Amino acid sequence: MADIVLETDRLVLRSIDEGDAQLQFRLLNTPAVMEHLGGVKELHEIEAKHAKTMALFARHGFGFMMMVEKATGDLVGHAGLKRVDHPAAPNQGDFEIGWLVREDRWRRGYGIEAMRAVVAWAFTRHDVPHLVALTSQRNAPSWRLMKKLGMERRQDLDFDDPKYPPDDNPTIQYSLTRKQWEQQQ
Repeated sequence: MADIVLETDRLVLRSIDEGDAQLQFRLLNTPAVMEHLGGVKELHEIEAKHAKTMALFARHGFGFMMMVEKATGDLVGHAGLKRVDHPAAPNQGDFEIGWLVREDRWRRGYGIEAMRAVVAWAFTRHDVPHLVALTSQRNAPSWRLMKKLGMERRQDLDFDDPKYPPDDNPTIQYSLTRKQWEQQQ
C-alpha cells in the first residue's frame, strides 16, 4: 500500500506502489512528456525503475513519488529525490531532484508546487547539503523551473549522454545549496 509522503495545496506525493508501472506507462509515457527523457519507455523499463525506487525508499527513506491531483485523484506526474547515478556524470552521488508532469496538466504550476515541497523535504528531513537537477539546454521549461526554485546553472557539471540524441546533449545541471535555499525562505 502506497504511503503519502508529502502534501501541497493541490497535490499528494505518495510512494510508488506495485501497480503504478502500468499507470505510469499509460498516462505519463507519451512522446511529448518523454521527449527530453530519452523517449517513450517499454513497460519493463518502467517496472525496473519502480523496483529501484521502492528499494531506495526502503533503504534511505527517499526516492521518486507519484504526483496525485487532490481534486480528481488522478495521477498527474511524478517527482522526487535520488542520487545522481549516471555513469558519465562528474558528480555521482549528489542528491538529485526531478519531475515530470502529464501533458494535459502542463502550465498549471504542478511542477513548481511539487518541487518546492520536494526541495524543502530534502533539506529539512534528509539534511542534504545541496541539490542538483539535470536536463538538456533544449528543455527550456525544465531549466526555467530550476531557476524558479533558485537553482544556479553549473556548466562544470555538464556531460554527454550517449543514449540521448544530439539535440539533447550535453546534459546540463543546476544546483542549489542549503544556504541558498534558507536565504530564500
